[in-house]
Amino acid sequence: MSRLDNLAGRLGFKHFEAGAFILKSPHVFEVYEHPVQRVLYCRLTRKAFSQIVQEKEVLLAQIPEAVTRLRKLIMMSNSGRLRLEHVRIAGYEFGLPDDFEHSVVLKYPQFFRLVDAIETRNKYIEVVDRDPRLVACAIEKVRELEYREKGMDAGDIGKYYRIAVWKWQRVPYWSPYEGISGYDSRSIETEKRMEKRVVASIHELLSLTVEKKTTMERIVHFRMAMNLPKKLKDFLLQHQGIFYVSTRGNHGKLHTVFLREAYRKGELVEPNDMYLARRKLGELVVLSSRKAYVDRGLVRYMRNREDDGMDHFRREWERRGEGVWFELRLEL
Repeated sequence: MSRLDNLAGRLGFKHFEAGAFILKSPHVFEVYEHPVQRVLYCRLTRKAFSQIVQEKEVLLAQIPEAVTRLRKLIMMSNSGRLRLEHVRIAGYEFGLPDDFEHSVVLKYPQFFRLVDAIETRNKYIEVVDRDPRLVACAIEKVRELEYREKGMDAGDIGKYYRIAVWKWQRVPYWSPYEGISGYDSRSIETEKRMEKRVVASIHELLSLTVEKKTTMERIVHFRMAMNLPKKLKDFLLQHQGIFYVSTRGNHGKLHTVFLREAYRKGELVEPNDMYLARRKLGELVVLSSRKAYVDRGLVRYMRNREDDGMDHFRREWERRGEGVWFELRLEL
């Protein structure tokens, strides 16, 4: 436990916050005293360890889907390549394993290749070819009108605003998989289409994530590669009918972007196996600590009853003179 203060910075905690977090999550972490060293140790509970194993199994089973997501993500970039480090930072959101450089990129040379950039000394992931079957955009399957009219009452907005919304909806979406070269960026029509292209790009990026959400800091890593605006937060707030920005976490400094259409009453509309596995582990974190103490009390009570029964049986064994009693106990 004393090493937690040294590792707090790497884990994203402030000084003394790591220990408090562990004590608040008794269903995930168990603090115990070492029988010989007499110091406090921390370990995962059986439930938490079981959920982590299950999440790892699901992660390995959905590797083919992760390959497709990574191909589509790279195809959205302007140059057909993304920095390896940027993908590594956002790998958890896209369902990529920690060793995806070897288990995904190098394992599928027919789809990816690693390139060393001499001018920047960075590694990039490139797609070998652009598969036309993967350019179908998720936002093309739904209507933006359905999102905007959910919280829009015609009596609460002005006439000119309704006209502006109507004109915005009439502008066709520009697929994020389509290049932007050859268009006059100075024209008003191209400017409006570029705005819709940014909406489609962020929508597609969120659609490729496992939980249909990610932090704004993760999106910023792909800003240059996907021509996203500098003032990303202001842009997202202008399109609240499609995106929802949450400022919970890290004292309001962490911004999480949700895809509105994917959620209903706080739950994913179409949950996948990866989402369900992570959800179960998250439920252990928020589970009441009182229940954990009750469960442990019941376990100790049952063990004490078993010990009392074994003592009685041992005394009867020795009273009858049937030999020496040997006991082997396995502590789990």
